[in-house]
Amino acid sequence: MDNHLATLMRWILVPALLLVIGCVLYFVFSRFGWKKKQAIGLALVSPWLVGFLVFTLYPLGNSLYLSFTKSTIFGGAEWVGLGNYVKLFTQDVEFWPSVRVTLMYAALSLPLGVMGALLVAMLLNNKLKGNGTFRTIFFLPAVMPEVAVALLWRWMFNSETGIINYVLSPFFQLFGIDKPNWFGDPTYVLGAFVIMSLWGIFGTNTVVFLAGLQGVPRSLYEAAEIDGAGSLSKFKHITIPQISPVILLQVIMGMIGALQIFTIAMFVRPTSSAGKFMNQLVYERGFTQLQMGEASAIAWVLFVIILAMTLLVFRSSPAWVHYESDVKR
Repeated sequence: MDNHLATLMRWILVPALLLVIGCVLYFVFSRFGWKKKQAIGLALVSPWLVGFLVFTLYPLGNSLYLSFTKSTIFGGAEWVGLGNYVKLFTQDVEFWPSVRVTLMYAALSLPLGVMGALLVAMLLNNKLKGNGTFRTIFFLPAVMPEVAVALLWRWMFNSETGIINYVLSPFFQLFGIDKPNWFGDPTYVLGAFVIMSLWGIFGTNTVVFLAGLQGVPRSLYEAAEIDGAGSLSKFKHITIPQISPVILLQVIMGMIGALQIFTIAMFVRPTSSAGKFMNQLVYERGFTQLQMGEASAIAWVLFVIILAMTLLVFRSSPAWVHYESDVKR
């Protein structure tokens, strides 16, 4: 009973504290001559600001500090400078295989995911009977728990009783191939994860592309048809340029998601000889081996990789992304 009362008190005190912070900020900025609407606006967003400072900015700064220390999950940090990074790049036998498998997974799954989601969205964009039902069905993966999805894929890829090997068994017998041990043989692990990534074609990705397709003016297609353009030509010269900002969004979000793969990998548990994804390595170093310094260093290397690849995509975007406000000279 005491535990429940303490929890209730925390639930009451936290919003009360946020309310007090908002009122104080409103009073302070009003005294400094801010307009009433500006002071009210800042007071209303203050809970988000507090949450950002406490739950995002502080953990980021702390993890950066920990990456330069030798520390465990229980504390006791010892400053080692770049020692953790030097160890990762020169001595750690798991780090470079982890980088390789993470980048290879992103390179294979990203184009398949973007193109697949676009094709599915184009199918759903047609005016067919029962289209609303199909759109609902294709959106269901967005609300499925990742843990349940991981366990489902683990069963489907089972080498003995899995449905995938059962369906493909005639193909294997035709070519004299043994049933692959998808998660036990390093040869097949990456391929299995790429196949699992196709699940991400549906759900939010398809819905975003569908919204982009519905925003393309019909008059452009009609004008192209009058000029004798075929389906492929309309797709290349109208659809792709018109939805290129949406494609940019999907490429960036898909790339970040692929590089941060974690939940499915942790629950599927493939053989470690195939290499671990970088987020897996962060978790194992921090919460299994209790080396928070090394875990933080790996996390920051992953952050730099994501940042560099995102910047490359943005730098290349002027060559293939078109906006309505652009004026070509």
